[in-house]
Amino acid sequence: MNTPISQDAINKALWAACDTFRGTVSSDTYKDFILTMLFLKYISDVWQDHYDKYKEKYGDESELIKEMMKNERFVLPEGSSFYTLYEKRHEPGNGERIDQALHALEEANGTKLRDASKSVFQDISFNTDKLGEEKQKNTILRHLLEDFSKPELNMRSSRIGSLDIIGNAYEYLIKLFAAGGGQKAGEFYTPPEVSDLIAELLDPQEGDSICDPACGSGSLLMKCGRKIKDRFNSKKYALYGQEAIGSTWSLAKMNMFLHGEDNHKIEWGDTIRNPKLLDNNGGLMHFDIVTANPPFSLDKWGHEEADHDKFGRFRRGIPPRTKGDYAFILHMIETLKPKNGRMGVVVPHGVLFRGSSEGKIRQQLIVEDLLDTVIGLPEKLFYGTGIPAAILIFKKKKSDNKVLFIDASRECKAGKNQNLLTADNIKKIVETYHARKSVDKYAYLASVDEIKENDFNLNIPRYVDTFEEEEEIDLMAVRKQREALKTELAQLEVEMDGYLKELGYYD
Repeated sequence: MNTPISQDAINKALWAACDTFRGTVSSDTYKDFILTMLFLKYISDVWQDHYDKYKEKYGDESELIKEMMKNERFVLPEGSSFYTLYEKRHEPGNGERIDQALHALEEANGTKLRDASKSVFQDISFNTDKLGEEKQKNTILRHLLEDFSKPELNMRSSRIGSLDIIGNAYEYLIKLFAAGGGQKAGEFYTPPEVSDLIAELLDPQEGDSICDPACGSGSLLMKCGRKIKDRFNSKKYALYGQEAIGSTWSLAKMNMFLHGEDNHKIEWGDTIRNPKLLDNNGGLMHFDIVTANPPFSLDKWGHEEADHDKFGRFRRGIPPRTKGDYAFILHMIETLKPKNGRMGVVVPHGVLFRGSSEGKIRQQLIVEDLLDTVIGLPEKLFYGTGIPAAILIFKKKKSDNKVLFIDASRECKAGKNQNLLTADNIKKIVETYHARKSVDKYAYLASVDEIKENDFNLNIPRYVDTFEEEEEIDLMAVRKQREALKTELAQLEVEMDGYLKELGYYD
C-alpha cells in the first residue's frame, strides 16, 4: 500500500470513523477517542514502515533491527501497536487492551508524552462506562479499530510523504469538533484564519521564542512557528505553552508531535494561579512573542490569590473577581522580553471600555506606552460564541507613542452559523497595520492625549467613524412618483373590471 493518498481522502475517512460513536456518546466525549486513535495508528504505521525497510535491507537480523529501531523518533513497545489491538478486536476487553497499550507507550517514550506531573493519556480511557456496558463498549471499539484499519488510513511514511498531511488531518478533526462543540469549543481551538492573522501581525523571526499561556490544542503556537519555516526555511525557534484543561493539554502534546514540532515545551496547569514556564531562578520566563486566545471573562480566575502574587504581575491593579481578561493580559505582558517583546491577545470588547479596576489597569498600560494597536473583528468568528472580539497588540518597543485603531468588524465572508476571514480580509488588516496611518471609515491613529480625552476608553467607534450619511430624499420627486403610481393603479383597475365582465362575474 505505497500508493500516495490525498489530504481529502484521509479527512473523509477520519470523519466517517466518527459514525461509530454518533448516537451513542456526545462529540465532546468521542473526540478524545478519535484523536488518540489517529495518533496511535500513525506512529504504528511509521514504525512498521521503517521496520519493514530495515528487514528488506538486513534480512531477518532481528537483534540488529531491534537496536536500530531504538533510534526511532518514537518507540513502539511490543504489544502496543495498533495492529496487535486490531488482531484481537473480536476478543473481550478491547477497552482495557487499548488503555494498556497507551500506558506502555508513555513508559517507553519518557518525557515526550508527559510533563513533571501528568501523562498525555491520563485523562483518556477507552475502558470507560461512557461507551456503555461491557458488550456494547467492546463492539464500539471493535468498529473503531476496523475503521482505522481501512486502506484510506494507511499512514506509512512511504505513502504519506510528509508530516503535513497527518498534522492537517488532526487540525481538520479538531476544527470539526470545535464547530459542533458549543460553549466548550473555545476551550481548545482558535479558528485558523484568526491564527493566521495574529501570526502575520506578530511577524515571527528566526530564533524567536514563542509562548501561548492558554494554548488549547496548540494551533495558534504552531501557526507562528509555521511562518518562520515558510519564510526562512528554518526550524530555529522554540514553542512554549501552558494549558489548564488536562484533556486539552493532551491534544496539544499529540498535535505538536504529529506536526513534527519537537522543539516545544507544553506544561499542564493553571497559568494564573500556578505558572509553570519558569527560569532557573524560579522567575517567569521571557519570550520574544507571547500570544493567546484566553477564555473570555473567566469567572473564578484566581482573584483571591492575586493580591500576594509572588511574580508581581498585578502591580498595575487587580482585575475584578468575575472577569479574568486582564489577569491574562497582565501575565502575558510580564513574560515579554524587555527589548523586543511583542504580544497579540484576543479579548471581548468589554476589555476596551469597562471601568473600575479594569479602567485603571487599561489607563496604566496606555500611559506606559505598551499598547500598540486595537483591531475590532467581526461577530461569529469564534466557535462557542457569537459575540465580536478584538485583537490587542502590545509592544515593548514601539515605533511611535500612538495607538492604531482598526475597525475590521465588516471584514468577513458571512456564513449561516459562522463568519470567516478571507485572505483578502487578512491582507487588508495587515497592510493597514504596517502602514500605521488613518484610513477613512476604517482606521485611525490616535495620540495618547486623544485617548486621555476619552477617559482612556478604547471603544473603537470613538476613534473610527464608520457612519454613512443617508442619501438626501427629494420629496418633490417622491410625490411625482406617487402620483404616477396612483394613475397606473387606476388604469389597472379599469382593465381588471373589463376582464371580470368578460368572464361573467358582473351582470
